[in-house]
Order: sequence, then C-alpha cells, then structure tokens
Amino acid sequence: MKNVLRAFLFLAVSTAAIAQNPPAGSMQSGGPILTLEEAVQLALRNSPTHLRNVSARSRAGTAVRSAYGAWLPQVGSSFSTSFREGGSEIVAGQQFGASNDILNSSYSIGISASFSGRSLMQPRVARAGLDAAEADVTASAAQLRSDVMTQYLNVLQAQAQAALADTLLANAQAQLELNRAREQVGAGTSLQVRQAEVQVGQQRVNVLRQRNAVENQLMLLFQFMGVQRMDGVRLTTTFSVTEPALALDELLGMARRANPALNALRARESAANVQVAQARSQWLPSINFQTGFQGNAYQQTNIEPSIASARLQADAARGRCLSDDSVRVGAGLSARGGCDLIQFTDADADAMRAANQKFPFSFTKSPFGYGVTFSLNLFNGFQREQQIQDAAAFRNEARYSVRAQELQMQTSITSAYRNLITQYQTVQLQEQNRATALQALELAQERYRVGASNFIEVTQARDAFERASNDHINAIYDYHKFYAALELAVGRPLR
Repeated sequence: MKNVLRAFLFLAVSTAAIAQNPPAGSMQSGGPILTLEEAVQLALRNSPTHLRNVSARSRAGTAVRSAYGAWLPQVGSSFSTSFREGGSEIVAGQQFGASNDILNSSYSIGISASFSGRSLMQPRVARAGLDAAEADVTASAAQLRSDVMTQYLNVLQAQAQAALADTLLANAQAQLELNRAREQVGAGTSLQVRQAEVQVGQQRVNVLRQRNAVENQLMLLFQFMGVQRMDGVRLTTTFSVTEPALALDELLGMARRANPALNALRARESAANVQVAQARSQWLPSINFQTGFQGNAYQQTNIEPSIASARLQADAARGRCLSDDSVRVGAGLSARGGCDLIQFTDADADAMRAANQKFPFSFTKSPFGYGVTFSLNLFNGFQREQQIQDAAAFRNEARYSVRAQELQMQTSITSAYRNLITQYQTVQLQEQNRATALQALELAQERYRVGASNFIEVTQARDAFERASNDHINAIYDYHKFYAALELAVGRPLR
C-alpha cells in the first residue's frame, strides 16, 4: 500500500506542475540562446526576400545619381591610327595618291549636352522612385519582423505542447504504477493494468509527434531568418498576457501616419504624379550643344623622295631666275638679283626630316568650333499623347491602390483589435477551464484510489484535462499572434 501512496504523490506533483507553470519556454536546458530581437536582426541581415528589396533601393539610389548626371555634359574621346601604302587610285576620273607609304594618327574629344523637359524632370522622378524603394524596404522589414515573431511564437507554442505531452506521459506512467500496485494488493485487476499500459503507449506516441512538431517549427523559424539551423538553440524571450490598454481610434490614427505598406503606396503615387508631368514635358522644346577638339599626325615612311623633289624644284627655280636676269641684261634692263638665295641646303633637308617626324603623337590641332541646336517635336504619330495617357492611367492606378490599402488597413486593424480583445477574454476562460479540468482529474484519481470509480472515469478526466491544457496553450499563443497581427497592421510595435 506504501507503493500506491508513493505513486499517487508523484501523480499529484505532476498535475500541480502543469497547473502552476503556463505553457512557455524551451525544452532544452543548454545550447545557444536566441531572443526574439536577435532573431529579427538575423532575419533583416540574411533573409533573401528582404534583401531583394534592399537591393532594389540601391538601384534606385543609382538612378538618382544617373538622373543628375544627365545634366552634365557628355565627354567622349577617341584615338586612331592608319597606314596607307604608296600608290595612286582613280576617284571620279581623277588620280589621287602618294608615292610613299603614309602613317597617320588622329584624336578627337567631343563635348555635348542635351536638355529637355524630360531630362530636367528626371531627377524628380528618380527621387520619387528612391522614396518608394525606401518605403518598400521599411514595409518589408515590418512584414519580416511580424513573420519572425509569429514563427517564434509557433516554436514556443510547439515546445509548450511538447512539455505538456512529457508531463502527461509522466502522469500516465504514474497511473500505470498505481494500477500495478493495486493489482498486487488485490484492489485492482490486470485489465486495468493493460488499460494503463495502453495510455502510456499513446502518450509516448504523442510525445514523439510533439517533439517532431517542435523541430519542424524551428526549421521554419530559421528559414524566415535566412540562416542555417543551430542545434540545441534555446528561445528565451517570454510573453505575458495582459489586458490590452489600446483605443481603436488611436490605432487607426497611428496607422495612417506610420503604416509602412500605406506609405510605400503613397510614395508610388507621388512618383506617378511626377511621371505624368514628365510625360507632358514632351511638348516643350529641347536644346543640344556640341563642341570638340581634334588633331592629326601625318608622316611619310620615306621622306627622301620628297627631299630630292624639293631640291630639284629649288634648282629649277634658281635656273629660271638666272635665265630671267640674263634676258633682262640683254634687253638693257637691270638684273633683279637674289638668284643665289634660291637654293636647297642640307639644313632645309634636315628641317623637312624633322617636320615629317609627327607619328603618332605630334598632332596638328584642327580649328575650334561649336554648335547649338533647338528642336521641337511637332508630331510623332500620337506616341506622345499615348505616353501621357499611359502615365495618367498609372497615376490613377496608384491612387486606387492607396485608397484600397487604406480601406484594407482599417478593416485589418479593426478586426485584429477585436480579435485581440476577444482572445484576451478567451485566455481567461480557458485558464478557468484548465483549472476545473485539473480539479476533475484530481477528484477522479482520488475516487479511483479509494475504489469509488473505475479506470475509465480517470482516463476520461485525463483526456479532458489534456484538451483543456492544449486549448489554454493555444489561447495564450493565439493572443500573442493577434497582438503581432495588430502591430503589423498599425505599422509599429505596441508593447
């Protein structure tokens, strides 16, 4: 009989532990600690879905720099070299060419600038796009935080249900020991022992399922965080159930100012308004300015034939000069003189050789020039009108999206607020139901101990207590999930 009393003492301690400890916390006693805020920060740094929005913001920032850069002149440069073999060719009946091989190099630096209504308004469009991308990142971060918090709660809920399953297994094992002790003293039957063994087996199956559910929920949590699963991790953030001190009107006002999804759509609407103005600017004229610098370097591969030709031309000129003076003297006129000055010296040859050495970088600069062009597109087959209509339609869609989001936000906040209030009351009722079920279980066990009832009544009472405990666990974590949903709808933390 002492064994019976010992078993009942263990059973009473087990049921009291369930009643005094609300379902929360981790099943592990060691391992790395993971708080909710740490999980959120890991998700913000590693979640692929969120990082896509961050990448889009970087592209939008580049678009702003590019839009302002379009106001600056465009500068282009080129350098080229060529070789032409000596010889002649016939072009339009005329013979062109040179006897020597020719090396040629040239450079050009072009500067141009174009200004139109579209280019002048592009920075406003790009800035509006950047604001929209910033709002998208904020909205993505808020959504990710809500998803991580909800999954964090799912893990804690699964762990609480697993802890309850462990306690119920210990309870069933204690009941089995009690039945065996009753059988030994003749107060029970082998059938009751077999029924208790079945209860133990069923609770072991339940323990396996609940532990597997914990592992699955943990995998989903790390998936949201975007990191590899850590073994033995412990979730240490706790959540208390308190009566919500919130006013619906204040929540709606905060949401109109701070809801990230609504702000993102408003930014898109602003960008669409600017795009309409940009499309209409196509009726304005545009101006284009261009200037540049260029030069050429021309060199013969063999200058000696040119030197010989220049020498012959100088000798021929000197001969003509002397002949003219002889004729003038014979006619009784005075000679003009200066014929001795007409000669081609070695210094002249050296100068020709030096002047020929231009390839590739001794450029001869071309004359400077610039041009300004004004243009006005009078008609382009109604393409301009179509672009204006498309931009206006896109702006209207953005406005409708903002209005739809406002209506959805109002509905979501109102529903989440009412669900939260209702769920808080549900937690209180479920806590009472669990306490009542615990009392019924203790009473059924006591009646069974003194022989006033059968084992089926104990089994039914334990099943009722298990359902009430699970309902209590679910009510607690549903309350926190409704709180998270309300925070997401409002766009800011409320606790």
